[in-house]
Amino acid sequence: MHTILIYEDNQNLRESVCSLLYFAAEYEVIGAFADCSAVESQVAALNPDVILMDIDMPGMNGIEGVKKIRAFNSRVLIIMLTVFDDSEHVFQAIYSGANGYLLKKHISDKLKDSIKEMLDGGAPMSPVIARMVISSMHLQKPNDAYKLTLREKDILLSLSQGNSFKMIAAALDISLDTVRTHTKHIYDKLHVNSQIEAVSKALNEKLV
Repeated sequence: MHTILIYEDNQNLRESVCSLLYFAAEYEVIGAFADCSAVESQVAALNPDVILMDIDMPGMNGIEGVKKIRAFNSRVLIIMLTVFDDSEHVFQAIYSGANGYLLKKHISDKLKDSIKEMLDGGAPMSPVIARMVISSMHLQKPNDAYKLTLREKDILLSLSQGNSFKMIAAALDISLDTVRTHTKHIYDKLHVNSQIEAVSKALNEKLV
């Protein structure tokens, strides 16, 4: 069973998400908070597998909360839950260390699948968010400083779309082990250790 922390200032939505996950046997909500003012001590004490983080909260916002978490915990998986679909909030969240980005209007039908996808190695995003990321990357000029192959660039772009390794393998008609091998080469060439670091670097340095 995977443990989950929730940060959401809207009480009705917070309780709704808790109820939604309560009936999923594979997940256990171990904490639900209205703000992230004590996020460091809470995450350190409860050590969750997954965090669902709202962006717009009183006091410290969710993006700052993610930065606080990433300062001492690079393992926990974080999905931003938000009404915002503008590029500034999206990229701030990605750069701060979020693993996924889900619009609140998609919570009821997408949340459980998004958590599973993230646990399987993906980076879930609502369709409009994925399109925004892709559009931004298409507008950028290629950078060959890291000497990524065309296949590696394809996989890096697909990772940036939030696709899991299984989805990439199916889309490119290659094996799962081949995707993992290419991804390891991407990490080595970019000098990163995780998918979110690779995607952030790709966006920051216009690699795709």
